[in-house]
Amino acid sequence: MKVTKAQAEANRTRVVETASQLFRERGFDGVGVADLMAAAGFTHGGFYKQFGSKADLMAEAAACGLGQTLSLSAGIDAATFVRHYVSREHRDGRATGCTMAALGGDAARQPEAVRATFANGIEGLVAALGQQGEGAGAISAEARAGILDALAHAVGALVLSRACPDDSPLADEILAASREAITRSLPPKKARTAATRG
Repeated sequence: MKVTKAQAEANRTRVVETASQLFRERGFDGVGVADLMAAAGFTHGGFYKQFGSKADLMAEAAACGLGQTLSLSAGIDAATFVRHYVSREHRDGRATGCTMAALGGDAARQPEAVRATFANGIEGLVAALGQQGEGAGAISAEARAGILDALAHAVGALVLSRACPDDSPLADEILAASREAITRSLPPKKARTAATRG
């Protein structure tokens, strides 16, 4: 039976979303094509009808996950984002959490297309968080540097916490200390509001 174009696109989306979760949970090298396709409900042979290579899928899956993180930042200020991001709930939700924290180390060893996807995702998140602080338009170099610093600190906190045993008091201590430090480093809300009006 011939698959319609719409069904083929839906199948591809299902594979990308499944891969996005599995890669975040197990790493890029921790998931084989056969396992991935089985988890999505398809046969191994169908993979190469949809993707040129595993690297192509890795880039698409990373874009999917980074897009999910970006959508979570919509309409909230940086302090609220940090509270949600640097939390035990996020730490424990590897498969549905931030792609940068789950796969950033893996991405550094992947083809340029995968690394470019991460760079685009980082830029998108910085822009979204910057708009919350300064309003529409370009953000200042100082605000951009602050957002990059906060984002790097938040991602690093999640990575370090995940490196500890799940029941380790250190895992929670890393999150609490980092959340507090990042929140303190953010400009006060009044300053961000005044910058928007100025």
